[in-house]
Amino acid sequence: MTAKTALDQMAADGSFKRKDAVWRNWISNEVGSKFPAEKGRYHLFLAYACPWAHRTLITRAVKGLEDVISITVVMPVWQRTKPDDPEDSHCGWVFSDPDGENYPNAIGLGGPFPASYPENDPEPFYGSSTIRELYERLGDFTGTRSVPILWDKKQNTIVNNESSEIIRMLNSEFNEFAKHPEIDLYPEGLKKDIEAANEWIYPTINNGVYRCGFAKSQKAYDQAIEELTASFDRVEEILSMQRYIAGDHFTLADIRLFVTLLRFDEVYVVYFKTNTRSVSHSPSILNYCREIYQMPGIKETVNMDQIKLHYFASHPDLNRYSIVPRGVDFMGKLAEAHNRDLL
Repeated sequence: MTAKTALDQMAADGSFKRKDAVWRNWISNEVGSKFPAEKGRYHLFLAYACPWAHRTLITRAVKGLEDVISITVVMPVWQRTKPDDPEDSHCGWVFSDPDGENYPNAIGLGGPFPASYPENDPEPFYGSSTIRELYERLGDFTGTRSVPILWDKKQNTIVNNESSEIIRMLNSEFNEFAKHPEIDLYPEGLKKDIEAANEWIYPTINNGVYRCGFAKSQKAYDQAIEELTASFDRVEEILSMQRYIAGDHFTLADIRLFVTLLRFDEVYVVYFKTNTRSVSHSPSILNYCREIYQMPGIKETVNMDQIKLHYFASHPDLNRYSIVPRGVDFMGKLAEAHNRDLL
């Protein structure tokens, strides 16, 4: 049996297409808001492995919202979400089960993988075993069943599961509770530059690596890798002249870019066939990644072991026996000194 994964979204020409998020509510302090900003009210379901979820964890750390918004971290290796139904082969995120048994990958090979790691958590509200259960509890049977999820503990519902919107809310709507309200990652004067950067970085780099890795035709892969390579070179050129991707101010655009670059050498170069370029051999990009990684609070959001375990063990169609490559100690390179302040 071939496992159907949460990323099985292919076009007729073999190119990978990502579904849009469907939960798009907004937390606001405006009078009458359905979801007002409150300390302790909201919860994030996320994965260390997922770059989209990692965006939210970094933003939460940079703003100092650890005591304001609680989190649950799911397990890194996808599993079948309806294991007792032989007709349902969907695989996705599962929660930690401290009393569970070790298991292989979704097609019964590789591993075995523990049912719980110290870094991961059981589902705290209903005892759900999978992220899928949370969506279906709310009547969502057709969505992406993805993380991150911004959850309202008062109304027991999903507020939003679009990471680009969640990070904007974390940046602006909780300032009265934040440890670092003075940090603005989406300043008014840079919004046009931030969005202009996102417009080409998202399709060609953030999602571009997936378009390469999940392509099912040579034509689709060739187009994706050409666009990714050109954009990678564009990033290198920009960062050789200015400190951050949208100017001289660290913004949400940098967080969105960093989470992909962080995974590039250890995962995407090998797994998604993005080997035309690497961060390690791009001086400006590597120096840029070092600065961001060494910013207060960001290193603590990075778990490369779980990042690699997720990718190499969750897609058995790409890696049948879930063998995790050793890598070249990219994290050691990130710990080395940078001189981005000279820009």
